Amino acid sequence: MRKKFTAVLAVAAGVALMGSCVAAQEGAEEKGRLMMATTTSTADTGLLDYLAPLFLEDTGWELQWDAVGTGEALKMGENGDVDIVLVHAKASEEEFVENGFGVERFPVMYNDFIVVGPKEPIAATDDIEAVFTQITEDQLSFVSRGDDSGTDKKEKKIWAALELDPTSNEQYVESGQGMGATLTMADEMQAYCLTDRGTFLKLKKDADVSLELEIVCEGAKDLLNQYGVIAVNPEKYPEVNNEAANAFIEWICSDEVQELIGEFGVEEYGQALFTPNAGTDN
Repeated sequence: MRKKFTAVLAVAAGVALMGSCVAAQEGAEEKGRLMMATTTSTADTGLLDYLAPLFLEDTGWELQWDAVGTGEALKMGENGDVDIVLVHAKASEEEFVENGFGVERFPVMYNDFIVVGPKEPIAATDDIEAVFTQITEDQLSFVSRGDDSGTDKKEKKIWAALELDPTSNEQYVESGQGMGATLTMADEMQAYCLTDRGTFLKLKKDADVSLELEIVCEGAKDLLNQYGVIAVNPEKYPEVNNEAANAFIEWICSDEVQELIGEFGVEEYGQALFTPNAGTDN
């Protein structure tokens, strides 16, 4: 039976996250709501639906979230509209903290980016640069999120590193939507797309979606997709729920919940959708 625990927290603004998980009796007393801005992949994969009731049971805080692109999620944090952000664009996250909007960034988990699309004309490979180059040179259909999400930032970074202008490809389009909708659009167009692996696996098995796209590029060394969690700075926005934000960080970085994240998806998809790595420097 899963142990129940609560977090011992540092509640004062600007104080470092402290405490440890301690045994609780039969679930924590309900305390209120924690509002999170997060990337679409944590919602599309079902991870947050899985974790939220456990978080409520263990800590008493009800987790609610808006699933948007990373850029928009960080903007919500910058505006003080949420208590915490869980996103995947490390450079932007660090800038968020450096500019005083967040207290401290904590790594939580990772998966990886992959390129999916029709099996031809691109042969399966681990060479992401070759794939993007062929898409441009052969004017192959490609659907970009185009929404300043972590995935969109990664895609744009690859084009820039190759000194390629994706818009020179007449078959390059931007969906302006989340990962699930973008994958569905790419499937309808039989186009290529950069996606996180977790969302693709979830939709690939969803009978209501029935994606025909296949993985054509995976395993490239620079396609790691790291997620970090940051409490919005209570010194800048005193009205945020810093106590609940600290509780969530303490909880999701705990050994027990990290183990649950590492097991999520294994039974249904044959592999974990995320790999936990709290406590690292990623």
